[in-house]
This record gives sequence, structure tokens and C-alpha cells, in this order.
Amino acid sequence: MKKFILCFVLSCILGFETGIANAVNYSPDELINVTVYEKINPSIVFIEAVKDDEVSTGTGIVVGSAGEILTSSHVIEEGSNIEVKMSDGASYKAKILYKPKDKSDLMLIKIKKKTVPAKLGDSSMLKVGQKVLAIGNPFGFSGTLTTGIISRIDYVKNKIQTDAAINPGSSGGPIVNADGEVIGISQSIYNPDNNRSNIGIGFAIPVNDVKTLLSTYGKIR
Repeated sequence: MKKFILCFVLSCILGFETGIANAVNYSPDELINVTVYEKINPSIVFIEAVKDDEVSTGTGIVVGSAGEILTSSHVIEEGSNIEVKMSDGASYKAKILYKPKDKSDLMLIKIKKKTVPAKLGDSSMLKVGQKVLAIGNPFGFSGTLTTGIISRIDYVKNKIQTDAAINPGSSGGPIVNADGEVIGISQSIYNPDNNRSNIGIGFAIPVNDVKTLLSTYGKIR
């Protein structure tokens, strides 16, 4: 009888602890944020480059399995000693792999490491009001996630406008859809204080421009 009571008590305790663990429920929107972040964050990197005795910082996206990383050219252009830090904290020296001749503000760099590329979406299918997530390293705070929507699509200047917070250090990072696909590359912000902080007007380069760059590089290398 005593053994039965002891087993019953232990069973109740274990059941109670399991109930606490299962009590953590996410709303559908939270679940999207958590799932997308955990899926893509290993493919996001922090970038530093020395420019005129100062350090320029930004973000990059793994786009190839052999260490190929995409970033904004203004982050590392005319810079030296490029260093890439992965989400696990490991650091690698990088070299410039390919810079397009146009003024797209995109650049490919490479590290000596096997990598897992992020999945690229299709920016021709975007709609104003669509949920987006931005991941970057604003002010050096690596792996920062912000959320928002597509606020506007500028077809003339070929830019995606979003209210997801983009700040200095986020350049080169991804704008992602709810399926975890990269649909844009964070490039710039607009505000009255000389682009020092975010007021909800940020711009990204459509990911189809990235696909064009990768296709061109593949043909000329």
C-alpha cells in the first residue's frame, strides 16, 4: 500500500511539472516570430571592417554553402581587415568575392567555412501590409529581431519600405517573410535627425536583385 501511495505521489509531481512545461503557449503571431528567428538566425552574421582607422559595422546573410555571404557594399567598401562573426560567436576573416559594377549597394564576401544558406523568396510577389521581420546587428547588438509590415513599395526606385525597426548596424541584414524567406536586404533609414535613429521609415533592396547578382557571379567566375 505504501509503495502504491509513493508511486501515486511521484506520478502527480511529474505530471504537475509536465503541465507547467506544456503551459507555455504562444499566440499564432508569436509562434511565427519564434519559428522564423530560430530558423534563419544561424545564417545571419555580424560584420566589422576597418575604414580610415574607424570600425564600420553591419550585417550579412549566408547565401552559399562554401562561406559565401551577402552584405551591403557601403558596410565594407574601401575597408580592410573584414571580420565576420557567426551566430555561435565564432569569428572568421573574410575577403571580397564579388562587387557588381552597378550601384546596387550589394557585395559578396567569403569566409573559409562550410555554411548553411538562408532561403531566398520572391520579391515580385510582395504586398503592402504583409508581415515582415528584420534581423540585424543595430549598434552592435547582434541577432536583434524586429517586426512590422511592408509599408510601401517604391517601384520607381526599386525599394521596399517597412516600419520594422532598422538602425545603424542593420545594413546588409535580411527582411524576412512569415515563411522565413529573405525578401529584402536592409539598406537605409529616413528621419529628420540625419539618419541616426529609426522612426519607422526603413528601406530594403528587393531580394530578386540578390538573385540577379548571384546569377551574374555564377556566370562570370
